[in-house]
Amino acid sequence: MTLLVHHEKYEGSPHLHTPLDWSDLRIEHRRLEPGSLAPVTFTCNSVVVALAGRTPVSRTANGERQRAIIQPGTACIEPAGFDESEAEIASPVECLHIHVAPSLVGWSALADFDIDPDRARLAYAGGLRDPLLNQIAIAFHGILLREPEPMDRLLVDGMRSVLAWHLLAKYSIDRWRTPLPRPSLPYSRLKRVVELIEERFSEAITLRDMAAEAGLSDFHFSRLFRQTTGLSPHRYVTERRIHAAQTKLADGHSSLVEIALETGFGSQASFNRVFLKQTGLTPGQFRALRHR
Repeated sequence: MTLLVHHEKYEGSPHLHTPLDWSDLRIEHRRLEPGSLAPVTFTCNSVVVALAGRTPVSRTANGERQRAIIQPGTACIEPAGFDESEAEIASPVECLHIHVAPSLVGWSALADFDIDPDRARLAYAGGLRDPLLNQIAIAFHGILLREPEPMDRLLVDGMRSVLAWHLLAKYSIDRWRTPLPRPSLPYSRLKRVVELIEERFSEAITLRDMAAEAGLSDFHFSRLFRQTTGLSPHRYVTERRIHAAQTKLADGHSSLVEIALETGFGSQASFNRVFLKQTGLTPGQFRALRHR
């Protein structure tokens, strides 16, 4: 029996690898495109961990609005039964989706915490920096990328149990506490800047261009942008160009020179140098790995 998953939220968001299915668990690797995702009632508990790309996100479920930055390693929790009325991103991101049956969380509640399974509910939490969730996602992603092996079942059983225990231990409704807000660039201004980057990352974008879009001085904008995203504005633009180049390299339809020019690097030499520094691979090596 296949797990019932709220697929309608992700219409138009392609699978990047064939999903893995068990009766109480489903693993998907998707690319989410900019724009609004469909409103949905979550049919299972889901953990979404970002693998590549960065974007501000605004989402609302059961009347609770959350605004955060999605970047590699961050996670969000989508609890079964919650009605998500809004979810919007400004830039493309690749995410690993770990869909977990409510019965699995219920089993862990009874076995590990002596809690009535009917009362075991997870919080709607986002923008999470959780090393264990990230490591679980990396392990599941590794299984997704290779051919099945005989020991996979034991590995998945172990990770599934750890995941269910961790979700209840840290993100159950009675345990989770929303962190206090930190000084940051207001969401509306950040969204305008990211949309500017999306429109113009193939061109030259200056710090002054971005600061003007945010309505701030260069210094004030640069400080708040770094506090909000963890990156300087220049580094953010560079990573966006790298992510766009990786997508084009994986598609395999353009030459390296074309990709360099289309993603704002100006020349193949500059593209090769920056790509190698950021990823540890040359563009040609990255393409070869994606097409093995």
